[in-house]
Amino acid sequence: MTDGAAANVPAAGSPPTAPDTAWASDARARLAQADADGAARFDRNDDIDALLRARAVAVDTLVREAWAHCLPADAPLALFAVGGYGRGELYPQSDIDLLVLAEPDAQAAHADALAQFFALLWDAGLPVGHAVRSSAECTAAAAADITVLTALSEARPLRADASAQRALADAIDARHTWPPHDYFVAKREEQRTRHARFGDTADNLEPNLKEGPGGLRDIQTLRWMALRVLGARDPQGMIALGQLGADEYATLERERRALARLRFGLHLVAQRREERLRFDHQKTLAARLGHVDTADNLAVEQMMQGFYRSAAVVLRINDRLLQRFEEQLEGEAVAEPIDAAFELRRGYLAARDADWPALDAASIFDLFATWSAQPRVRGLHSRTARALAEALPAIPAYTAATPALRAKFVALLRGPQAVDTVARMARLGVLARWLPAFAQVSGRMQFDLFHVFTVDQHTLAVLRNIAGFASGTPDERFAIAHEVYPRLRKPELLLLAGLFHDIAKGRGGDHSELGAVDAREFCSAHGLSDADTDIVAWLVRKHLLMSVTAQKQDISDQDVIHRFAREVADRERLDLLYLLTCADIAGTSPKLWNAWKDRLLADLHTATRLALRRGLENPVAAADRIAEARAAAEEALRGFGVEGDEANALFATMPDETFLRGRPDQIAWQAAVLRGARAGTARVSARTLNAQGAARIGALEVFVHSPDRDGLFAAIIATLDRAGLAIQQARLFDGPDGHVFDTFEVLPAEGQRTVAAEDVERRLSTALAAPDLDTIKPARRNQPRHLRHFRIAPQVEFADAADGRTLLSLVCTDRPGLLADVTQVFRAQRLRVHDARIATFGARAEDVFKLTDERDHALDPAHRESLRAALIACFEGDSR
Repeated sequence: MTDGAAANVPAAGSPPTAPDTAWASDARARLAQADADGAARFDRNDDIDALLRARAVAVDTLVREAWAHCLPADAPLALFAVGGYGRGELYPQSDIDLLVLAEPDAQAAHADALAQFFALLWDAGLPVGHAVRSSAECTAAAAADITVLTALSEARPLRADASAQRALADAIDARHTWPPHDYFVAKREEQRTRHARFGDTADNLEPNLKEGPGGLRDIQTLRWMALRVLGARDPQGMIALGQLGADEYATLERERRALARLRFGLHLVAQRREERLRFDHQKTLAARLGHVDTADNLAVEQMMQGFYRSAAVVLRINDRLLQRFEEQLEGEAVAEPIDAAFELRRGYLAARDADWPALDAASIFDLFATWSAQPRVRGLHSRTARALAEALPAIPAYTAATPALRAKFVALLRGPQAVDTVARMARLGVLARWLPAFAQVSGRMQFDLFHVFTVDQHTLAVLRNIAGFASGTPDERFAIAHEVYPRLRKPELLLLAGLFHDIAKGRGGDHSELGAVDAREFCSAHGLSDADTDIVAWLVRKHLLMSVTAQKQDISDQDVIHRFAREVADRERLDLLYLLTCADIAGTSPKLWNAWKDRLLADLHTATRLALRRGLENPVAAADRIAEARAAAEEALRGFGVEGDEANALFATMPDETFLRGRPDQIAWQAAVLRGARAGTARVSARTLNAQGAARIGALEVFVHSPDRDGLFAAIIATLDRAGLAIQQARLFDGPDGHVFDTFEVLPAEGQRTVAAEDVERRLSTALAAPDLDTIKPARRNQPRHLRHFRIAPQVEFADAADGRTLLSLVCTDRPGLLADVTQVFRAQRLRVHDARIATFGARAEDVFKLTDERDHALDPAHRESLRAALIACFEGDSR
């Protein structure tokens, strides 16, 4: 902007009339043009710092013009840009933070002019945040709020002479407020609190580029600390003081620029002030940044992997610098020798030799061995951490390593704190060097709602769950894991399976098969026996088998158990696969593991163990299974005060399938519910699901015994849906005398409160007493925002069931109320539901129903096509 462009600004002190409006309109146009130029330069991949400065310069011009218009030239007022604007960094949608420095009498004398100035900036389209303070007021505000001090420390003069600049600097000087030590402690705690808001991880599906862990705010915090603690106004000053290496500075600058480019682009595509990289914008931004989908890696996944890797590096350097600031303030601690190679300095593990590790990979593994044996260690000393980072290229891939070095790695897996050791090696970049396949999945995200962590962070979460099993302390989330783990012959085999189970994600092909190949090569190279190598490779190849069997098949069916037992073959593999499956599901998403899955896997483990003990060549006949279940249920029924002839009479009213597929405690409970039942009336009971932790999360088992009538299943589902309950499993039996025996396992839907069993009983009893079940409809809801970005093409498939009924397999995008809407389609099609298996994986619903028409006949081809069309129409309306 040339000086001549300011000639059209109205004279200072003129009333806010047509000239103000004309200037504001012209300023808006110039700002829009500057932003359009900036967007075009961004798309040309111009330097991001130049773009940030250019926008700050464009805004500076407008702010100065508005100031000249509203304030007399001789007014005793000073104008400063503060915060990010003060740094000269302005993103397309950032606020404009200003400070007017003036003594109280000057503030009062020019109050109207200042109000006009701020209003004019708003009219020009500049979102202004402002403060008008005297020097004393600046000191008081900074003392009361460290964020004020931080913003003022970035002050840049827009209309301020040298005297005003000195006055502001003096007002916030450490002599008056926030001395270096207090500032450092407060800002460090502020960062910890901020990180905690994001789960202490950068690996969120919708990360915050500014405030999240490893984001731009962390880099800015280091800059502010350097200024307050060291008096260094820029990184070069820290280098000169020996607090920052030139290599560290170059790395930090590289990641800052990468993050800044992401944030700038996010503002452009969102067209508003947005710091969270939401699903709404991820694909658009990835395309704008030039990423292109490949067969194995979506553009959005490439972009997100870049972010996660940048954030990880920022966090790594952040840890080092915080430690150096602490040392600067508190002084070097007296070293406590551990052995000839390592010592503790203020609780941090440090190499004693200044030249460590001298490009010696064995010394690096020795560091981790020492760390694992020292529970007092707070972390790695910053200088040793930097030396380790510089020595990473000296670490060979395991394929090129000596047998002795491989032996050291295996010793780490067998040593104390093995999982912590692997996590530390991953965080510090060592594991990616030793195991190049791990480097490929570091920071790799999957664009879905099922996997909420990057592959590497998910892997580490799985390993942490395994460490929990090893702790000896029962975890209420896992019913039998604490009993199974102590039986393991070699726990490191489970650890290796956890490390490799997802390591081939993103390569194309079946990641389980490819990962098994990697695991076999790794185990063989590290000297594991052929038998142990076979076990690890089998676990990786079959790591989804138990989950799929439990959630998609009927594990009360002895044929299912027999087939699964044949796959597993022996007790050791069963125990290892059970623990790996629990750790994998619970490590995929905090919301994915629940009491229902816990009990499914525990039941499958128990049933398979019994089958293996009996011998796969000796399956139990149906009559024998019924007799065994009936005897066990009769014993359990005594706890309800029922035995003898009364127990036999109750059992006679129950279908044989109950004894084939139900648990003894469940059969006994349902039989007790039937005491006193009157013919022709519905009986409803609900209880806390019989699994560890079930009561805590509100899991319930609901039993409905009712005369069968059309629309019954849809009415039950709609009522449970209205109660805020999500159905995990449905078991539907046709009993004697035209009655149904329906059992549902339910959890509170996401965001819903826990529902009491008595409330469920009341709601269902009232609903089933209605003369017309068709009046009971599910609640109508808007689809959650995030589901719009994970649309799954619906799949509707039919098959013939062995009992002559029709099997419907349904795969589609999950959403609240989906099952209730599906049952309404069934009702409209005049269908009867005889069984249902409900499974949800993130945003993906995979449900199976056994259906007939109103005459209990299988669906003919015409009816199947009619149902398919109705279901597709239902799903296509999900965007409502």
